[in-house]
Order: sequence, then structure tokens, then C-alpha cells
Amino acid sequence: MFANLIGYSTPDWSLWIAPLFGTVMYVWGGRPFLTGAVGEIKSRAPGMMLLIALGISVAFFASWAATLGLVDAELEFWWELALLVVIMLLGHWIEMRSLAQTTSALDSLAALLPDQAERVEGDEVVHVAPDELAVDDVVIVRPGASVPADGVIVDGGAAMDESMITGESRTVTRGKDDAVTAGTVATDSGLRVRITAVGDDTALAGINRLVAQAQSSSSRAQRIADRAAALLFWFALGAAVITAIVWLLVGTPDAAVVRIITVLVIACPHALGLAIPLVVSIATERSARGGVLVKDRLALESMRNVDAVLFDKTGTLTKGEPTVTDIEPVGAIAADEVLGLAAAAEAPSEHPLARAIVSAAEQRGIRLEQSTDFSSSPAVGVTATVQGQQIRVGGPYMLDEVGQAEVSAAENWRSEGAIILHVVRDGTVIGGLKLADEIRPESHDAVTALHALGVDVVMITGDAEAVAQKVGRELGIDRIFAGVRPEDKAAKVAQLQEEGNKVAMVGDGVNDAPALAQSDVGIAIGAGTDVAIASAGVILASSDPRSVLSVMELSRATYRKMKQNLWWAAGYNLIAVPLAAGILAPIGFVLPMSVGAILMSLSTIVVALNAQLLRRIDLSPEASTRMVLEQR
Repeated sequence: MFANLIGYSTPDWSLWIAPLFGTVMYVWGGRPFLTGAVGEIKSRAPGMMLLIALGISVAFFASWAATLGLVDAELEFWWELALLVVIMLLGHWIEMRSLAQTTSALDSLAALLPDQAERVEGDEVVHVAPDELAVDDVVIVRPGASVPADGVIVDGGAAMDESMITGESRTVTRGKDDAVTAGTVATDSGLRVRITAVGDDTALAGINRLVAQAQSSSSRAQRIADRAAALLFWFALGAAVITAIVWLLVGTPDAAVVRIITVLVIACPHALGLAIPLVVSIATERSARGGVLVKDRLALESMRNVDAVLFDKTGTLTKGEPTVTDIEPVGAIAADEVLGLAAAAEAPSEHPLARAIVSAAEQRGIRLEQSTDFSSSPAVGVTATVQGQQIRVGGPYMLDEVGQAEVSAAENWRSEGAIILHVVRDGTVIGGLKLADEIRPESHDAVTALHALGVDVVMITGDAEAVAQKVGRELGIDRIFAGVRPEDKAAKVAQLQEEGNKVAMVGDGVNDAPALAQSDVGIAIGAGTDVAIASAGVILASSDPRSVLSVMELSRATYRKMKQNLWWAAGYNLIAVPLAAGILAPIGFVLPMSVGAILMSLSTIVVALNAQLLRRIDLSPEASTRMVLEQR
């Protein structure tokens, strides 16, 4: 009418513009949903895609029927159909983008490798791609550059930033013969590294494999979400049928069609389909950057229910190597002088005890004098000349040779299972050294924090009872299994389980493999360069026992987000579907189709944003432990 008033009229063919573009929108814009619906029908797993396909198909065929004059013209929904498809594509894009972000973040682990490596070929240095390197190649790593492949330092030393592998922010000093991992950074000086692993054999590649495996593995929460999505389909379909019947009886056919489309659209489980996968993807990617490698999602879910943590002692609660823990000087000589003379005499030796003595002297800042005439006798000790004095360091056989008595503290040290060495100067004992497997400083905080969470801490070891009891007393361990052979550790885990405990076993992943497999959650600790441990569900890249708290925090936070998302996604539909069906029509409120589509997309955005909050969690061992202790 308005067009006639101003002298303008539309040609007859223009009436086909809306059907033409509406068909394009349905076929092209709706293609992802239509093909997805076919796939769901073939797999007999009706869900989100089939609901969307039904909604837009009802609108499409009703519109064509109205355009062709087969039904009432009021059933022509071309503009509404176009809006529905656009909003649905927006919701689908939000879902895919959210998942793609976690995948790209995971792929960025591979970006830790340099674009080029400097390979030494004779007297020349050749620039090659990291994937062209081979085992035994020697490469130069310059200050500030990252290591192109796993290897061993053959020349130089540097403070290495290993945060991308272990989650530890502090640099670690690495020198000749130390192993370095692909992707770690030499922060202050250059290195020459002999390559020991390339490509898929590197630790970084292993981390990527583990995270990908975790993201694709099934979980209890995912099965609940899948079941809920299947039930939601039938709920929405049933609601649509009931809506059609009611509106055909009390309303008009066009109102019935509008209500059916709105129900099918608003019930699309975009949010439910995103609720669990997005949380899992973010959690596994975030944990990998924090040094917590989740291999089995079921293990991660179970961690929140653990009430007993079983630690292997050696290499887990302790450093797993001998350390000078006490010095007993004889007479007026100072303890540092005893240690300095012993270290000078032991300096040429490669024995682990000799390395421990030299390391202890260096840590105390003791300057080592040059030794000469060095000799070593198995089971007896070493002899060397230091500052013109004959210095001997050894065990009981050496004391027998020189006819000297032990230091007064030796008996107490022996009861604790320590290694006892004596230092003799020109035939006279000047002091004794106590060497033991030193407790990690972090172990105290780990045990304290676990107790704060109400978790029992149990220690298992093959060491003698006296050694185990000393470590247990110092750390406040609740229960101790001592003198246990590796093959019997799994039986001890089973014993704890039979007593009603949910057990997490923490070990080195090698001789602890049977126990790790037996436990409810197997955690391999200190496996930064050996990520392919089949027996553990969770692998900690660092050797810090406090990382167990990081796993617990990740498990609880992940479960919390899963539960929140499931409640939102399912609860939203239980409220929105009746509104879409027109339950409030008697009081004059009817939900438009376009608003229903917007609400559906909004629910997806809420779920996506809630999952993103997981990125704010600090999974460093220090932060996780501090948070537990502060909360308690």
C-alpha cells in the first residue's frame, strides 16, 4: 500500500527473491547441521545437529509451502529462517573456536623448538631445521636460544629455563654431561650439545602425545554429558510433538509451526556438547604447561577422592643420591676444615660418595686445595697428599689399617642407616662424615599440605626400618612400609585399598610400575625426560613432591567446572523449552524464534567463558601448596 501511495510498485518476480536467498541460506548456511544430522542418524546417536536440522527444515519447508500457496501465507518464515541459520552458525563457530583455541595452545608447545639449529660439521657450523638433526649430531645453543632436540652437554654450562617442561619458574644450572631437553632455554651462556633423541622420541613430542591422548580418552563426566545430550534430544522432540498438538488444538497452524521451530532451536545442546570437552581440553593443556602431564582422564577425575597418598621414599621424598648431612670434627679442628681436606683428597675420584663430599664443600664455599699422589683402594677409601699432609678418607677397613677408633657420633649415625666415612690426617682421625639420602626440602611442605586436606601420607621403601623411621619421623609420615622389595609394593597398595582407602601411588615409574598400576591413581614423579611411562595415569615433569598438590587442585577445579557447566547446560534447557513451547502464552508472553536462537547461543557463551576460568589456576607446586595451607 505504501508503495502505491508514492507511485512505486514491485514486479511479480521480486516475490521470489526471499525464497531464493532463503534456499541458499538453508542449503549453504545450514550444510554443517544437515550433514551432521545425517551422521547422527547413521550412528544412531541423535543429538544437537539433528535438532538444529529439524528446526531449520521445518521452517524451510513450511516457508516453501506458503510461498507456493499450499498453506496459509502466514507460514512464510524466510527472514526468520535466515536469522536462525546465522545465529546457529554463530553458536557453532563459538564452540569450534573455543575448542580450537585449546588445540592451538597445545600446538604451541611444538613452537618452543627453534626454527633453525646450528649443527657442527668439522670446522664449520651449518644452519639446519631441527627435523634434519640426527642422533650424535653436535649442535651449538647460543645464550637465549632454545635446545632443538634432547641431548647431553659436551661443552659449556648454563642456567637453563625448563619451565615449559617442569613448570618450575626458577632456572636450573646444567653443565657438562648433564641432559637437556628440547624446548628448554639456555638463559645466560652458550652450550655444545650432543643429540640423543630427535623427532617423536623427544620429551616435548612425548608431552604432546600424552596431552592428545588425555583429550581423546573417555571419562565418567563425559559419559554423563553424552547421555544427557541423548536424553535432551528425546526431551526436545517430545516437547515439540506436544507443543504441536496443543497449539493445533487451541491456536493456529502458523503459531504451532513457530512454537515447534522455537522448541527445536532453543533445545539444541550446543552448551551441553561443549560443557565437558572444553573443560578437559583447557585443563590438559593448562596442566601440561604447569609440568603436570595427564595421561588418563579417569585418573585425574579420581584424584579428587584420594584419601591416602603412598610415596616411594628414594628419589621422591628424598633426593635419591648420597649427601653429606653431618660432620663430626675431632679436637680443635673446624668442621669446614675437615670437609675441605676430605673434598680435596676425593676431588680426582668419580665415585658417588666422592662427588657428594666435593659438592658439599662447594656448597659451603670452601676453596679446594690441589691434591697429589692420589690413589684409591676398593672397599677401603682414597689417599692423597694435600698441603704436604697425607689425607685418607674411607670406611671401617681404613680405620683398621691405621688402628684408629670411630668418632663418638658414629654409633648414632649407624642406627639411622647412614653411610659413615672417616677423615685421617697423617695417621690420625680428624673427623667423621655422615652421608645419607637427603630429604628434599619440599617434602615437608608436601606432607603438611596433604595433612591439611585430610589425606593420610604413607611411605614405602626397600631401606631398613631404622632409615625409614628416621625419615618418617622427620616428615611426620602417618604410616611406613620398610624393607619392601619392588615386586611386593603392589601388594602394599592393595592392602591399603582393602582397608577402604582411595590410594594415589607416587613413584619414579620404573621399579614402581606394578604399584603404580595397582593404585587408584598412579603418579610418576620426576619423569621430565621419560614421558612414555605406561603404568602411570599422571606424570609429573619435575621431582617436586608438592606437585601432588597441583594434581589434586587440578582434579578438584576440573570437576567443579564440569559440574557447573553440566548444571547450566541441562538446567537452561529445562527452563527454556517450556518457555519456547508457549507455556506463558495465557498471560500474553510468547518467546520469538529469533530470541530463542539468541538464548541458545548465549548459553554456549556462558559455558565457554566458565571453562576459560581454568586458565587462571596457578599449578606451580609452590602456589598449590601455599593455597592449601592458607585455606586451612
